[in-house]
Amino acid sequence: MKAFRISKTDLQIRPVYHRLPDRIATHICISFVAYTIYKEFERILHIKAPELSINKAIEATKKMYQAVIEQPDNIKKIIEIKRNKIQQKIISIIENND
Repeated sequence: MKAFRISKTDLQIRPVYHRLPDRIATHICISFVAYTIYKEFERILHIKAPELSINKAIEATKKMYQAVIEQPDNIKKIIEIKRNKIQQKIISIIENND
C-alpha cells in the first residue's frame, strides 16, 4: 500500500482509464519503471548525499534548464544554464554513479 501512496503523490500519477489491453499493459509498465527509477534515485541519494531528500532533489531538478541552438551547418550547440549547488551535486552523483 505504501508504494501506491508514493506513486500517486511523489510521482504525481493520475488515474488513466484505458480499455485496450495493450494500453493497460503499457500504462502499468511505464508506472512501474517510473517507480523503479524513483526508488533507485532515492537509494543513491541516501548513500551519496544523505542530507538531500528525494523531494528536495526532485524540486531542484524541475528548475534545471539548457538551451539548444541549431546552427545553419547542422551543428547543434547545447548551452547549460547556470546551476545552483544542489543541482550541481545531483548531476555529479548521477554522472559518477558506478
